[in-house]
Amino acid sequence: MKILFLGPYKERMIEFLQSFNDEVLLHEKKLIPMQVIQSDYDFIISYGYRYIIPKEVVDFYKDRIINLHISYLPWNKGADPNLWSFLEETPKGITIHYIDEGIDTGDIIVQKEIFFTGRETLATSYKTLSDEIEILFKETWPKIRSKVHNRTPQTGQGSYHKLKDKNQYLYLLENGWDTPVCKLINQAKKEVQNEGNNG
Repeated sequence: MKILFLGPYKERMIEFLQSFNDEVLLHEKKLIPMQVIQSDYDFIISYGYRYIIPKEVVDFYKDRIINLHISYLPWNKGADPNLWSFLEETPKGITIHYIDEGIDTGDIIVQKEIFFTGRETLATSYKTLSDEIEILFKETWPKIRSKVHNRTPQTGQGSYHKLKDKNQYLYLLENGWDTPVCKLINQAKKEVQNEGNNG
């Protein structure tokens, strides 16, 4: 099997995929649709990839392209899911899903809710989510690879954020990504309420 891995280099993930004697090609930059289509990969895996995958690629690789997302979809689709899960006090977790034309809207293959104590920082909670999704992927990949897994359409509106949405809350990150999450919980909702009261 020939696999295209989209996103930054993840040593443990790559070594795991190669353990199936599959060829794994890495790509972190913007895709050129025709090149990807002509390469005719058997499967595409996106993990931490920072670009929207072109519709032509999604259509060509229908049911052969998945994403690993560190949120409990449909909550926190899009950018900075870990940050928003604390700012808006929404469910936290990890999801592996098929990629469709939307952003993090495809059918769910498997997901797991993760609970935090509030003593974590953004950095430590991010590491926990990253470790957990790699474990979940390793447990699930044989079934995905063999196409013997379940898939469930997403239900409910959930939430979605763009990269720029966090700019108005950056002042809350007193210690950057080492800021304790207890200082962030529900802050975005309070900001919205204050704006409403002042409006």
